[in-house]
Amino acid sequence: MAYTSLKSAPKAFDQHKRLIVVQVAAVLAVILLLFSKPALADGSNWHEVVETIGFVMVLICFLGRLWSILFVGGRKNDELVVCGPFSMTQNPLYFFSTVGAAGIGLMFGSVLAAAMLGLASFLVFRFTARKEAEYLAGKFGAVHSAYAERTPRFWPNPLLYRDEDQWLFSTSALRRTFRDGLYFLALFPVIEAVEYFRLSGHLPTLFTVY
Repeated sequence: MAYTSLKSAPKAFDQHKRLIVVQVAAVLAVILLLFSKPALADGSNWHEVVETIGFVMVLICFLGRLWSILFVGGRKNDELVVCGPFSMTQNPLYFFSTVGAAGIGLMFGSVLAAAMLGLASFLVFRFTARKEAEYLAGKFGAVHSAYAERTPRFWPNPLLYRDEDQWLFSTSALRRTFRDGLYFLALFPVIEAVEYFRLSGHLPTLFTVY
């Protein structure tokens, strides 16, 4: 189900600054990981377990974002979508992205890196979600207030899930989200390559990340 606004609203929140912060943080994280090593030795059983859990989390992020975009498509900020993943949380795209960020840290074999990446993503998306909620409240009024009252802002509640029989989605938005999600998945072979070069002595290790 989606609601269309019948009144004017404040200007939508500009995502440009948020994207810059996320991109800069991602670059810094990659640079730090390049010259560090996890406390769990590469190739050890625990390292492989943690790495596998991280990969599963990144895969959940990839599939969850695709699932979410099927419902909101190109309608974000134009309509208030309250079904599918949006019936469990107001911001499923941000939630799944945070899961993916934490998963990247685990793929590296570091619980600390996972916690730091997950926390950084959560803080950025929490701020963005608050700004978007202010915009939607101004645009949809009482309808959004009722939705926000029954639906968590960030952490999903599966018990609230509800669907609709028919819905439309944007193929262009789906392609764009699929392409963006590939960056998450591409980090797995990148991290494996970093491990190889580190073990072969081609990358210096400046510090250990637990």
